[in-house]
Order: sequence, then structure tokens, then C-alpha cells
Amino acid sequence: MQKFFIQTFGCQMNVYDGWRIATMLEHHGMVRTDDISDADIIILNTCAVRAKATDKVFSALGRIRRAKKPSALFGIVGCVARESGADAFRRIPDLNFVLGPQSYHKLPEILKNPDTKLLNIDLGGLEKFDELPQMERSPRVAYIPIQEGCNHCCTYCIVPYTRGREISRAYDDVIRDTIHAAKTGAIEICFLGQNVNGYKYTDDKGHTYRLSDLIRETAKIPEIMRIRFTSSYPTEMTDDLIKMFAIEPKLLPFLNMPIQSGSKNILTKMNRPYTLELYCDIINKLKTARPEIQISSDFIVGFPGETDEDFAETMRIAQKIKYINSYSFKYSPRPHTGAALMPNQVPENIKAARLAELDSYLNELQRDFNESCIDKTLSCLLEGPDKTGKHLIYRTQFMQQCIVENAESAPELANILITAANKASLRGKIIS
Repeated sequence: MQKFFIQTFGCQMNVYDGWRIATMLEHHGMVRTDDISDADIIILNTCAVRAKATDKVFSALGRIRRAKKPSALFGIVGCVARESGADAFRRIPDLNFVLGPQSYHKLPEILKNPDTKLLNIDLGGLEKFDELPQMERSPRVAYIPIQEGCNHCCTYCIVPYTRGREISRAYDDVIRDTIHAAKTGAIEICFLGQNVNGYKYTDDKGHTYRLSDLIRETAKIPEIMRIRFTSSYPTEMTDDLIKMFAIEPKLLPFLNMPIQSGSKNILTKMNRPYTLELYCDIINKLKTARPEIQISSDFIVGFPGETDEDFAETMRIAQKIKYINSYSFKYSPRPHTGAALMPNQVPENIKAARLAELDSYLNELQRDFNESCIDKTLSCLLEGPDKTGKHLIYRTQFMQQCIVENAESAPELANILITAANKASLRGKIIS
């Protein structure tokens, strides 16, 4: 029986793609292996959002060349494949396939014709969702893509090039996938999209569906107890969606809404057309709708032309909002983006210093929030045992990791009394 190895880099959309690729190969009679030297086909499911991510892929490809058995096929799928194109074959001549993020359903072609190099990086539509088999068993948290691509064209972002312009999936197809996930083991649904709250689908009868409609319908499924979505764009946070946080208890009181910078000047250069006033107004509306809601964000420091004052404004917005969990990165020039050509690129040492300062403060905010949860009872979803097997890992409604002692017949959804906390996680005991 042939075996496949797959390694996934990057975002939750890539994680979902990795699951579907594995399911597809299993339907073709293959079994998964974690041993590269034993695999008949080796797949790197890649991310190109930052230069470091792309470098990791080609570094891994070099190691694979030395570790794989001579007859094994290997290649890349996803965003690095789209970014690199045919040049990937030049850099790694014995690659067998290079497939973009909307083309990985073509993998069976390489299985049928192993002597042919396969290059397909076209930006198609949503065909892969129709051609890939459904997973027979869903994880407790099922990631359901509802759209691909993005129309915002931020000047630092390669997504419009690697995944194309924004396309929303048919409403009925999304609900079908959600019901299937629920019937095969899912307790939580996370809707995915590069611009997830921009979801907009108009059917043949002229009825337009938004993300709020998907949440409303999904909440009717008895097996589904928790609903969330990622990643959000501020100007797409419409009133109908904000209202869902007030009226739908299954929608978790947690939202990732990237701001990227606290500087009006830098936001303009990034082509992110919202004001800080609008962003804060959205936060206030969300807190009015759901007082316990908590916000996380993404930040980029060292964007071209960023001054000390621009960075100080980013620190001020973090202090104002008090994000409970955020992701921050040094600006990384990407090909096919406007920012890569901008003057006044910030030196690496300044980027590093600013990132360290921002990270230190964001970590402090995260620790403060975690410690504020001590002596509270939180609703948590079981993820599974830790590496030692002595503890179970749960995830709170605010996406914090919560560690409890392992116990037989631990509930999948538990009320946990929080007894201790640090920056990274909570500890507690199951009370029901």
C-alpha cells in the first residue's frame, strides 16, 4: 500500500487544505506516514505570507531531497507554489509537482503519471470544493471555508496574487458542509476566509446571504455548540454581524480583528481605508452587543516609512483596546506587492527593536487577562491530551489554552474552574 507524507505551514485555511488533501489521497487507497523516508509521495502545503515562511519551505525541500527514497514523488502545493511557479523547478530540479492553492485537487494526476512534471498555478474558481471527497470523520473543531481570495489589496499582502480575487462559496454548499461536519463529530464550527466577514453570495432567486445568515442557520444544528470565524476586516464588520453577538449564544465572545498599525499615515500606505475612530467605534458596538467579548489583533511593525511616532501610535492603540491575544510581525517585503517597491524601508535592527517592545506589552496584556480569569468558571472545549498524557488541553470561549488533570470520561465540553494562570495558558479543574 502506498504512503503519503504531508507537512502544512501557515494559516488555518492551509490546515483545512491539508486535511482535504489527506482525505483525497486516502480515497485513492493511500495511507499517511510521518516518516519521510517511507513515503511514496511527499507534499509540502505552503504559506507565502512572509519571506521567512517561503524560506522555510525551500529549506525543507532541500532536506527532503536527501531523506526521501529515490522513487518517491515530491512537490509543493499552496501559496509558495503560486508565488514561485515554474521557478520552483529551477531551484529544486527533482520536484515532481507545483500546484497552487486552488489546484491541489489535481494531485491524482501526478499519481497516474508519475513520470510527468505537473505545474498548475492558475487562479481558478471554487472547483476544488466540488471535486474533493468529504471527510468521513470531522475533528471537534471543523474549519469551513466560505470564501477565498481578497479584494482589499493591502500593499504588503501577497494573498490577492496567491489566492486571487474574492470569491464566496454558495450558501447551500457551505451549509451542506457544516451539517456534514456536525453529523461526523464536530462540536465547534469555525468559518474561514481571507476576508471572512466580507462573505456575500447571491443565489439564482436574487437572495443575498451574508456571514450573519450562515451563523444563524448553523446555530440551529443541535450538535454544534460553538461558532466562530476568522479572519475579519474592520470595514466588513457590519451591523447585522455585530447583532449576532448579541442574540446568538453559540457565537463565541471572541473576535480577531486585525488593525495592523495604529498610525493613520501607515494605514494609508498599507491601503487599509479605515480610521482609528471607525475601528474603535466597531469595538464599542461589539462590547455593547456582548459585554464580555474579547478582541485579538494582528500587527505589522517596521512598514516602509514608519517613524518613531507612527510606532508610538501603534503602542497607544494596543494600550487603548487591551487586546487579549495578538500576533505581531516585522514587515517582510513580498514579491507582487506595492510596499516592496516603496522608499524608506526600515532597517532590520529598528524593526527588531520595535517588535520586541510591542511583543513585550502584548504579552503583558495577555498575562493580565489570563490572571483575571482565576476563580472564574469558563466553558471549554476539549482538544485532547498533552504530550505527556498526564493532562488534557481544553480551549476556552476566549481561545485560551486551559490545562487540567487527565481523567477518564472527561466531557468534550466542560465547565472549568480556573485555578492558576500565566501568559501562555490557564490551569483549572472540571466542575461539570
